[in-house]
Amino acid sequence: MTDRRRFCLAGAAALASAQEPPGTNYDESKVPAYSLPDPLRFSGGGEVRSPGDWKRRRGEILRLFEREVYGRTAAGRPEGMRFEILSGAEPALGGAALRKQARIHFSANPDGPKMDLLMYFPPDSRGKAPVFLGLNFLGNQAVRNDPAVALNRNWQRNNEAAGIAGNRATEASRGAAAGRWAVERITAAGFALATACYADIAPDNERDAFRQGVLPLYYREGQQKPAPEEWGAIGAWAWGLSRALDYLEQEPLADARRVAVMGHSRLGKTALWAGAQDERFALVIANNSGCMGAALSRRRYGETVAAITKLAPHWFCGNFLKYAGREDDLPVDQHMLIALCAPRPVYVASAEEDRWADPRGEFLSLVHATPVYRLLGADGLPAREMPGLHQPVMGRLGYHIRAGGHNVTGYDWQQFIAFASRHFGVKGE
Repeated sequence: MTDRRRFCLAGAAALASAQEPPGTNYDESKVPAYSLPDPLRFSGGGEVRSPGDWKRRRGEILRLFEREVYGRTAAGRPEGMRFEILSGAEPALGGAALRKQARIHFSANPDGPKMDLLMYFPPDSRGKAPVFLGLNFLGNQAVRNDPAVALNRNWQRNNEAAGIAGNRATEASRGAAAGRWAVERITAAGFALATACYADIAPDNERDAFRQGVLPLYYREGQQKPAPEEWGAIGAWAWGLSRALDYLEQEPLADARRVAVMGHSRLGKTALWAGAQDERFALVIANNSGCMGAALSRRRYGETVAAITKLAPHWFCGNFLKYAGREDDLPVDQHMLIALCAPRPVYVASAEEDRWADPRGEFLSLVHATPVYRLLGADGLPAREMPGLHQPVMGRLGYHIRAGGHNVTGYDWQQFIAFASRHFGVKGE
């Protein structure tokens, strides 16, 4: 069985294990009537009329997401954080790239939490390359079957088909996720790829997320879990992306002013939250991000707030759990998360068979974020009607829906590269 096939099967099994609750709605005619909160109206009722007004309104919206959804993130770089070079730039992948590996220590304690960053640069780099930065699910060794990549030693979600057993990666996991990372295509287009494993930052289960990784670094004496308004795992993963950007700012081969933060599924939610908080990210990409990612939660189509808080309460702050079945009471919706990135470019990708992620709801978030972009002098999304399969639309906001299911494919990367090339001034493919 090929690495690509093996990982796709593993992903399908993981998706099936989510156990969609009875009554999950996949009928557009049953989407309830809803009213979205207006990103261009202050909480007190006044209208946002200028970029200066938006700066104040943006602060309001950001605080609402912090308090009610993802939790308040720890501020900036932690004291004692340092970088360690594991391997310098070396030819890799048959000459298609230069490989470099670094370790980000999140504290001065050598036994404290740390994250390994794998980077592939164009082989003929003569300057600083723009970067796609994203977290991976299985460890850096799964991105390519490259024996020089360090095997991840931290907690992993068990996935026998992908070579993860006993919550640890094995040699069998090398290249298991290669189908999701178009490394050679990225470097041939003049970009670099930087990736790290999300579990290096916080394990992806409720018990271990609060006991291991970076969250305990910020506990008060005697604290055992985050307070109701403090960050959950998505907040921690987004924070980790910002720490990776800290590293890229001093990496000689990377152009840290042109970093596109990208994520798939729960890591697509993470990429959006990272881009919303950290304005150093020049471009944001969310692939199949669904509920509490790009999809409008008030549509109650596919995955709902009730379903996601039951499946993964540790992803969010404690305050968010009270909105299960009460989407209309949320003071925000996901078009406002995209609007927090304005006027920076944002690209959202959907898949026809991934109904759980609500492709139409993902598209509509871009439509409803567009007025903020226009206020700031940008064109937003150049479409009001959802495009057909394989008909991408690209302005300052971009979107496509492709055939197939919940995955990252070569077609997706083709569009991500085209979108980033357009905004970064890169020749591309």
